Amino acid sequence: MAQIRAMSGKDVTPVSRLLGESWRRTYAPIMGAETTARLSDDRHAPERLAAELEDDNKMSFVAEMPDGSIAGYAMAAMDDKGDVMLDRLHVDKSEFGTGLATDMLHAVLAAHAGIASIALEVIEGNDRAIAFYRKHGFEVVEKREAAHGVGGHASLIMRRVLSRA
Repeated sequence: MAQIRAMSGKDVTPVSRLLGESWRRTYAPIMGAETTARLSDDRHAPERLAAELEDDNKMSFVAEMPDGSIAGYAMAAMDDKGDVMLDRLHVDKSEFGTGLATDMLHAVLAAHAGIASIALEVIEGNDRAIAFYRKHGFEVVEKREAAHGVGGHASLIMRRVLSRA
C-alpha cells in the first residue's frame, strides 16, 4: 500500500522518470514520439521539478511504495485569483486499476478544502484520463488549443465543483 505524502527534493529524480515514462506511454500515440519526448524532457527535467517545489502556489504529492519507490505523482497550482488547477496526476502503469490515482486525486482535493472548484486540462485523445476524471465528478467546460507547446492538438478543460461541507 502506498503512502501519499508531500513531495520533497529527494523525490525529484524518480518523479522526473515517472513523468517521462507516463508521458511517452500516454501521449506518443496522440502527438508522436518525438514531440512527446521533447516536451516531456523539457517540462519534467529534474531541475524544473525542483524549482516547482519552491513555488508556494504549487503543491506536489507523491505515492511512496513500501520499498521506497515512487509510484504516483500529482501537482496542483493556485493562480493569483485563487483558482486551482490540477496540473499533473500520473501513476506507474503497474498501479493502473489499484485505486492509487483516486487516492492521489483525493489528496489534492483534501489539500484544497474550502475552494469552490478545481479545474484541469487534458489533451483530447487521452480517453483513459477523461473517463477517470468524469468518474470523479469533473465535467468538460471548454475545448481549446492545448497549452504547454502542444500545438495542433485540442485540450479539454474539465472542472469539478467542490462541496463546502
